[in-house]
Amino acid sequence: MCPPVMKHENLMDNYSADGYMRIDQYDEETLEKLKLHYHGVLQLLGEDPEREGLLKTPERVAKALQFLTHGYHTNPEQILRSAMFKEDYREMVIVKDIEVYSMCEHHMLPFFGKAHVAYIPNGYIVGLSKIPRIVDAFSRRLQIQERLTSQIKDSLQNVLKPLGVAVVIEAHHLCMMMRGIQKQNSVTTTSDFTGAFRRDETRAEFMHLIGSRLH
Repeated sequence: MCPPVMKHENLMDNYSADGYMRIDQYDEETLEKLKLHYHGVLQLLGEDPEREGLLKTPERVAKALQFLTHGYHTNPEQILRSAMFKEDYREMVIVKDIEVYSMCEHHMLPFFGKAHVAYIPNGYIVGLSKIPRIVDAFSRRLQIQERLTSQIKDSLQNVLKPLGVAVVIEAHHLCMMMRGIQKQNSVTTTSDFTGAFRRDETRAEFMHLIGSRLH
């Protein structure tokens, strides 16, 4: 099945004095269907969808949800392949403190934090900006943190065939902070490693470097 064609919209009501313009992406057919559902949700919650403050809420939420899940329409492995370069470099490459924003698939509430990603090249390197891009491609879906960690690792391993990959994610989950157990300061950490990073000394070096403040 082909992915829907995403329409670009200039949101005029988001202009500021300095001329800033935000651009959203959405599929019009999906937008209309989601609007109807959210109109019904507001009614089920006991609200009046026709009052002034809520008139555009179903449309806004529908657009927001499509933006927050636009990772379904991206191919992380294609992103990596678009910027692969032959290079005889066999030391650790780390991109750390990558912002992560995702939505828990169990409650559809956000979780957010930082991803730290490393690989040891084996003939090929990848443009550094592509690593945050694949983090976004996987995180902008309904997710669980454990799967997100492994998907990032697997895509790097499959495309670059490096000597090893390491991924660590630290995140706050609103499903734990706003509801349920309501623990405000809890942080969930997940990790996944391949190849050389399964060796204690290599993994220890990686963990030391992502914990260091070198910048």
